[in-house]
Amino acid sequence: SPRADSSWCCKTVSPVSSPATTGSDEEDDSDSSTKPIRSEKKKNPASLFQTGGDPPREKKTKKKAPPKAAESEEETPQKNSNKKGKGKKSKKTKEERPPSPIIEVDNLEEFVLRPAPQGVTIKCRVTRDKKGMDRGLYPTYYLHLDNDKKVFLLAGRKRKKSKTSNYLISIDPTDLSRGGENFIGKLRSNLMGTKFTVFDNGANPDRANTDWSNVRQELSAVVYETNVLGFKGPRKMTVIIPGMNADNERVPIRPRNDNDGLLMRWQNKNMDNVIELHNKAPVWNDETQSYVLNFHGRVTHASVKNFQIVHGSDPDYIVMQFGRVADDAFTMDYNYPLCAVQAFAIALSSFDGKLACE
Repeated sequence: SPRADSSWCCKTVSPVSSPATTGSDEEDDSDSSTKPIRSEKKKNPASLFQTGGDPPREKKTKKKAPPKAAESEEETPQKNSNKKGKGKKSKKTKEERPPSPIIEVDNLEEFVLRPAPQGVTIKCRVTRDKKGMDRGLYPTYYLHLDNDKKVFLLAGRKRKKSKTSNYLISIDPTDLSRGGENFIGKLRSNLMGTKFTVFDNGANPDRANTDWSNVRQELSAVVYETNVLGFKGPRKMTVIIPGMNADNERVPIRPRNDNDGLLMRWQNKNMDNVIELHNKAPVWNDETQSYVLNFHGRVTHASVKNFQIVHGSDPDYIVMQFGRVADDAFTMDYNYPLCAVQAFAIALSSFDGKLACE
């Protein structure tokens, strides 16, 4: 039977206009199907993200970006013929997913913080490791390039004994310590577990040097709409990222206090040098009684965690997509202007067990 090449769904009978999502933190294996979307616009998306801004004060010598490799996949949305029934796993042969273009990772620390080159989709795979002591509660997540070489990029793990959800992100799969030299960033939530901020490995503002250049940057923020009234429906995510300057470099956002961060700027509608993105709304499919999105063959399992992030001015340009392909494996693809740390942290936020929006 044909494979469900693009799947987002949680089994629900609510209308499309429902304000929040259904399901639990466990993925739902209910049936799903695909729906064609308009062909992607062949225009330069850089203008969507350019905000001007001052160029970074500390100019580092940058290596050339990886060679551009244009996407050449054809979309062939297929109907899912799986029968209804939660928890049933269909016996499938190994899925053939389009691999990533050749990406050169010369300097790992530089690569994971560098925006994806324009015109290139960086295709990755996230694996969740629950084995070992505490791993059931505190799994380790690994990010690799989804290509023949399976190049390791990042590892992430939730910190224990933290009042809020706090994930450390490292460029070494064996060293997930806060003080280690491999610490590259972190993801921190609010008390409710509905708002997340992503930081690089800079210093806390309390330990700023005179010109403020060592202070940590905020790389992105994620807001999940809370499901206050209990309506079922897909998750709603807002992603806030720094804008890009004329040289296609990220505008540094270095808040001096909690009132100057990405979340507060967004809440106060102070959008200078800030870009607002959203998850693409899935479409209700009457035939399968599920919400569906087209993932171009990169997602094969229905899950409440599957999402695509887009800019409101061009919903066909997928800034990032994330979705399940096995029990503990997910694909994560990102485009300009995101970097690997931003995309991985946004994906980690979707795993968080405290999400009050389901």
